[in-house]
Amino acid sequence: MTQANQPIKNVAPLANVARLLTLATRLENRAYGLPGIGCFFSPAGYGKTTSGIFATNAINACHITALPVGGIRSLFGMIVAELGGRPTGGVADLFLQAVQLQQKTNRILIIDEADQLLPKGSKDPQGKVIDLLRHLHDTTEVPLILMGEELLPQKLKQWERVHGRILSWVAAEPATMEDINFLAPIYAPGIAIDSDLRAAVLHASSGSLRIISTNLANMYEFAASKGLKNLGQGEWANRAFHTGEAPIARPQLGIIAGRSRRSAA
Repeated sequence: MTQANQPIKNVAPLANVARLLTLATRLENRAYGLPGIGCFFSPAGYGKTTSGIFATNAINACHITALPVGGIRSLFGMIVAELGGRPTGGVADLFLQAVQLQQKTNRILIIDEADQLLPKGSKDPQGKVIDLLRHLHDTTEVPLILMGEELLPQKLKQWERVHGRILSWVAAEPATMEDINFLAPIYAPGIAIDSDLRAAVLHASSGSLRIISTNLANMYEFAASKGLKNLGQGEWANRAFHTGEAPIARPQLGIIAGRSRRSAA
């Protein structure tokens, strides 16, 4: 189950939240006869999940995170529960429950980490999970938004009955300075961070909202430990930013290409 019932405050002005809400509005207001499936995609860290949870609270969407385990029954059980029902029976029963609840509530269905639903190798070669979601959309005509990683649109190509029903493909974009200006008071409250240091954070974070938020929180901890209310390049000095990259092996420990010198001898 997702944390869809937990309100997330202070995220509405973020650009990718607006992009997802615009996609949802387009699907809801589509012309008669048009499909109502959308795809929201990007590399990890661009704020798709946060956008999905905000949309859940803003437009009363049904937000589900797909899991790599459990299969069809688990997924449709989560959908039924999130729509306010009590999941019972097998897959066919859960599908009918989901249809009835969606027709009753008319809540947009957002499936986060939809990549998990696509077949991997010989597992689920017919794509039954993603195809059953397509059936749910076709039966109810309630909008469906699939959210996933950057290659999700390419992966969906092999499922023409789904791919052909995508009304709109929307890419979440890298963070901007406007996003940092909004996030700074949230993750570094009471600390005035100068514009040059904010620009350095944006560059070091490679556009990832998640990494930006981590850097701002680290800067807040540093400023608080020093009793600083203003933070600039001078105060931050040569401290490293979090970039999301794994640290390299320390040569003084004798690690060579993943092996110790002792094991390599």
